Amino acid sequence: MVKSLLHPTFRLNGEAFPSAEALKERANYLVENGKEDEVAIGKFILEWLDENDFITVKTSGSTGTPKTITLQKEKVYNSAEATVKYFDLKENTKALLCLSSEYIAGKMMLVRAMIAGWDLCTTAPEKNPLENIDDTFDFSAMVPYQVFHSLKDLHKVKKLIVGGGAVSAELDKQLQKIKTRVFATYGMTETISHVAVRPINGTKKSAIFSALPKVNFSLNGNNCLQIHAPEISEESIVTNDVVELISPTSFKFLGRADNVINTGGVKVHPEIVEEKLSPHINQPFFIASEKDDALGERVILIIESKKQLKLEDYTETFNSLSAYEKPKKIYTLPHFIYTETGKVKRAEVLKYFFLK
Repeated sequence: MVKSLLHPTFRLNGEAFPSAEALKERANYLVENGKEDEVAIGKFILEWLDENDFITVKTSGSTGTPKTITLQKEKVYNSAEATVKYFDLKENTKALLCLSSEYIAGKMMLVRAMIAGWDLCTTAPEKNPLENIDDTFDFSAMVPYQVFHSLKDLHKVKKLIVGGGAVSAELDKQLQKIKTRVFATYGMTETISHVAVRPINGTKKSAIFSALPKVNFSLNGNNCLQIHAPEISEESIVTNDVVELISPTSFKFLGRADNVINTGGVKVHPEIVEEKLSPHINQPFFIASEKDDALGERVILIIESKKQLKLEDYTETFNSLSAYEKPKKIYTLPHFIYTETGKVKRAEVLKYFFLK
């Protein structure tokens, strides 16, 4: 690569580094002496600064078996640079890394900081990473679970990107009350973090995702999103996400194609039903389906709960749903199965009930 992998003004937890070798020394120290999250940070810094032209990244496993993929450093650099430019995050930006560096989102925070010369502070990827921190930050990234538990402390961050899961209607409502500029992101490991963003709050709030620079979108025959981003991928990326394409650079997310429920000939997107229900259900839940002799498939509701729940308990809750969207049965499980990044492993939970 001709571009520099390390900006001279980069700082890690207040420490400056006169050379890549000095940063490698610090990284080795973290690997040998750090806590679990610090070990991951140290290992990735060493990988980013090694002689190879690629890095390896684990997928989260929320929609399938976790796997390891290889990403070219040049493409990773381009992705990081696009985010830096889009959000105007110049050198000396003070940022907080509170995601695991085992996965792409955490790794990309490190890359952005190293190539743009940020002052990066790190903390363990806990549910409220801001709770015991007195500093304020220009930029950070979180998953929805962290945002929900950090609402009272979000004023410590000026710009926040949220990814790794859907932002519920209730969380969206709460975010309208804060001054932090919050953006939902769309992306995956294969797209090297996000390729589109939408403002969640503020005067530019929108349900529409807009592409980052040099990214375009199209639909395939199944109305699934195709991503064309030559700066990060030589080939177009075909997703399994059903969207409403607004323009070549914008779309509205509807749901995953493999989650679509065909009930009585009507297609129901679980994600849309979940969005309608989220203001009314406080426990973790999701919408799925099971076979039905008359309908082909019927909608069911899975809730994380230690007590048995009945349909009649949710009569008012279901009033916002159409007849086809209304769950025909409720299943409960005391504890859901989650990925390391906090996403529900829907398929694993459904296996518990012998559902397909």
